[in-house]
Amino acid sequence: MTLTQQVITIALCVLATMATRFLPFLVFSEKRETPPFIQYLGKALPAAIFGMLVVYCLKNVSLTGGTHGIPEAIAIAVTVLLHLWKRQMLLSIAGGTVCYMLLIQLIF
Repeated sequence: MTLTQQVITIALCVLATMATRFLPFLVFSEKRETPPFIQYLGKALPAAIFGMLVVYCLKNVSLTGGTHGIPEAIAIAVTVLLHLWKRQMLLSIAGGTVCYMLLIQLIF
């Protein structure tokens, strides 16, 4: 890739990123009420994305071979308990991930 192509690629990435950041503020101004469908998406999408993340992470777990899904089950339990305790999604995800990585690297 030439230098010109690299500069164009980076500029397009910056433009696309900035457009996705600023467009919602231009489309949904403070003067107008946010449409009910957009409000619904704001409430429903975080849980849906988290559920999709769980399904994606568990798609290749084999209960009949290897570790039989034990590290995954323990990490899920840690994630759920952390979330019930602190109610912070980032802490829950990070804690479950660290737990899983420690189990895989040190025990299983």
